Amino acid sequence: MRNSRKFWQAERLLHLALWLAATCTARDAGLHLFEAVEPHMGTLVRIKLYAAGADQAKPAFGAAFARIAELDGALSDYQPESELNRVCRTAIGTPVAASADLFGVLAASRKLAEETNGAFDVTLGPVIRLWRQARRDRRLPDAAALREAAARSGYRKLHLDTARRTVMLDEPGMQIDLGGIAKGYAADAALAVLAALGIRRALVAASGDLAFGDPPPGRRGWTIGLDSPACVLELANGAVSTSGDEQQHLDVGGRRYSHIIDPATSMALARPIGVTIVARRGVDADGLATAVSVLGAERGLALIEARPGVAGRIVTDRVVASTRWPGARH
Repeated sequence: MRNSRKFWQAERLLHLALWLAATCTARDAGLHLFEAVEPHMGTLVRIKLYAAGADQAKPAFGAAFARIAELDGALSDYQPESELNRVCRTAIGTPVAASADLFGVLAASRKLAEETNGAFDVTLGPVIRLWRQARRDRRLPDAAALREAAARSGYRKLHLDTARRTVMLDEPGMQIDLGGIAKGYAADAALAVLAALGIRRALVAASGDLAFGDPPPGRRGWTIGLDSPACVLELANGAVSTSGDEQQHLDVGGRRYSHIIDPATSMALARPIGVTIVARRGVDADGLATAVSVLGAERGLALIEARPGVAGRIVTDRVVASTRWPGARH
């Protein structure tokens, strides 16, 4: 995936966190901090971990990055021969078997679509592609083309059979785009690989989607810096996802159009909104950040409050936070 909509924002968010983590003294626990960065899923994926030495850290990095690469091959809509794109070509009216990873992400996506009445919709691929081209052309997409693309979208046209683990699409020309949820899933998966290798003090940052395990030695959690407005969180064994329009947008006629599309209108969001979600899993935080952006502050906050173990902060012309938003140092 080449969608880097949150990477540079994540770099700012993580700058303070990574610097502080690097200054932690782990000698008493016999652990040392290691860091590695590789390009995957259209962005730079950064992993921080505490290990007994390089002999433990190096293969752990290799296994975690290999898992992310595997997921890119399954979930990418950019790679022509990805599993996702093969399914989109062959599952028209015919159930097609899917891997556990692809089916799991599609199932989570479908569930969120139902809970939000379609505010989150991974079948919006045809519309998203028109807006990607619009950002390159620096002009709004053609209205007729948007209507035609929207006719090939709609989460109710995606059918999943859990018992057989199959996927079926209703119409030719449908395209699934998992850009709003796949990186969170990948961060979770990489963290699980590290834990299986005995490394539980780790942080995985896939663009603006962060998953983190046990805290650094001697600390209560990983220090996560947020901006607009600035605050600092200290979190462990959870995930954070941030969504906004600072890096990917289209400016036309004095209006800014976000990379986030409202499935109800096929239009890019033209109102400023920044959303940060804290959840147990990255796949949940990632999808919710997009959904809440579409829903707006009032309905988005209601969605957050209805999800056990989830907290959120929404920035528009004011800042609102859910009742479970963790204590922050401003």
